[in-house]
Amino acid sequence: MTFFQKIKQTINLLKEVDLDQLTQINEKIDLKQTLATLGKLDDRQIKNILKLLHHQGKRGQHQLPPIDGDFYNLDLKLTDTQRDLQLRVRQFMEKEVRPIANDYWNKAKFPFGIIPKLGELDIAGIAYKGYGCAAMPFLMEGIIAQEIARVDVSISTFFGVHSGLAMGSIYLCGSEAQKQEWLPKMQKLKTIGAFGLTEPNVGSAVSQGMETTCRFDGEHWILNGQKKWIGNATFADVIVIWAKDIDSKQVKGFLVRKENPGFKAEKMEDKMALRIVQNALITLSDCKVPETDRLQKANSFADTAKVLKMTRAGVAWQAVGCARGAYESALKYTKKREQFSKPIASFQLVQNHLVEMLSNLTAMQTMVFRLSELQDEGILTDEHASLAKVFCSLRTRDVVSRAREVLGGNGILLEHDVARFVADAEAIYSYEGTKEINTLIVGRAITGYSAFV
Repeated sequence: MTFFQKIKQTINLLKEVDLDQLTQINEKIDLKQTLATLGKLDDRQIKNILKLLHHQGKRGQHQLPPIDGDFYNLDLKLTDTQRDLQLRVRQFMEKEVRPIANDYWNKAKFPFGIIPKLGELDIAGIAYKGYGCAAMPFLMEGIIAQEIARVDVSISTFFGVHSGLAMGSIYLCGSEAQKQEWLPKMQKLKTIGAFGLTEPNVGSAVSQGMETTCRFDGEHWILNGQKKWIGNATFADVIVIWAKDIDSKQVKGFLVRKENPGFKAEKMEDKMALRIVQNALITLSDCKVPETDRLQKANSFADTAKVLKMTRAGVAWQAVGCARGAYESALKYTKKREQFSKPIASFQLVQNHLVEMLSNLTAMQTMVFRLSELQDEGILTDEHASLAKVFCSLRTRDVVSRAREVLGGNGILLEHDVARFVADAEAIYSYEGTKEINTLIVGRAITGYSAFV
């Protein structure tokens, strides 16, 4: 290249250069030294640097898709009113619960300050008719369970125990007077409920081996025994207690008030899951309950089972919420976390994990959506609910495991939420009927043979 050709090329180059930008660059680095260094690099090294600069330059300009676990757009099946409620619950959870969830989970304490605000949403007992309840489809009960669990499974469990198990027991098994007394207050969360069925020595076999007893002395029902793992019971105003009548051998339900003589609730410590939930060991020592507080329409375990069938669908939705929260947290992390100068979301193995998670999540969502439709159509069976509980709790375990995987070492830190979802998924897997019990319910339905002992 001749001297004049070099001058001409330099003039053309200067026409393309932004001198102000060049001045700014010179203020940050020694431009003369940098150019000298670049001149000593070979073609391969130059290409690698240009490739890196091109990638860095495009960051921020690349429009990434939104983080949304509803890949099949099931939300479009909701009415405008239903969608508005879903978003209000989501906003509440994002604003009021997400910022404090890890702290309260770590301390195993309950954020009582959120209860009045949660009550203002008017979502307790949302599928029940009358008593201040909204009489919306059971589908919305599931949607709400998912939205709450998407941020924190503990708060979803607190709400499910109160709205589903406690309110549901009164709604299905209570007299009209009992419904009028309790449901309006519980709907506003001004009165909190709990549900006492599981016992220290009896879990899955509680229908046949219940050890808590009741007897009528002519004036009061006298309850004796213990209940274990009872969520909300350390602070609940009323606890639904199931006990076997010594005389008739039938299971009956009772509304035990926290001030009843002979009632004691002790907080269970050292849990690895649902640490925000205040589980209690309840001891009933000649606990006196008046006849007016006996659930008038609960006369056998079959009545208890009606409550469990109604709420088991909600637990399947909780599993979906837990999986969705873990998936969305993991996806968000992979877009920000960089290794080898690239977001790990761009790696093939990471994308494989994310797609496996999304596949499980989408299958779960479509299953529980149909499950709630069956419930609203009045044709929900025990086996329908049990199949959803089995499948969703199993798949949730897989989703949270993969979420922890893509976070690497950070997956065990509460900071990124995934660790909390991993632990809480274990509780969902066990409560409201174990995998084995629910499997046998479905197995009996499809084969015609009962494999229960």
